[in-house]
Amino acid sequence: MTLAQAAKNIRKNAYAPYSGFQVGAAIRTPSGDIFCGVNVENVAYPEGTCAEAGAIAAMVAAGQTEIAQVYVIADSPDPVPPCGGCRQKLAEFAQGSVQVTMATTGGQEKTVTVADLLPGAFGKGHMDLG
Repeated sequence: MTLAQAAKNIRKNAYAPYSGFQVGAAIRTPSGDIFCGVNVENVAYPEGTCAEAGAIAAMVAAGQTEIAQVYVIADSPDPVPPCGGCRQKLAEFAQGSVQVTMATTGGQEKTVTVADLLPGAFGKGHMDLG
């Protein structure tokens, strides 16, 4: 299964009863494994989770910590980029050169890198006190 197909398939499982805005995300690790996630809303809006965060959590739960490729899909007029928090989460596990493809259910795609999404990302080096 392709990364795009995995994201498209999982998207329909999103829990979005308040906004109706379903998002699916799939990430591939260097080993070729694919992990998926969907957005999960909550009546207390800030308590929901994003599809990208769910895919990352599934990857980490499986014992992996490196992202090689990302694909995110939503039903919108234009490809939707990950939110700011998810950009930082992606930067935690992906090199800046990793490709992130954003897609619409209508077939539009836009591919950028993690570094394009989050220039000047806060990283581990900023925590070095030595």
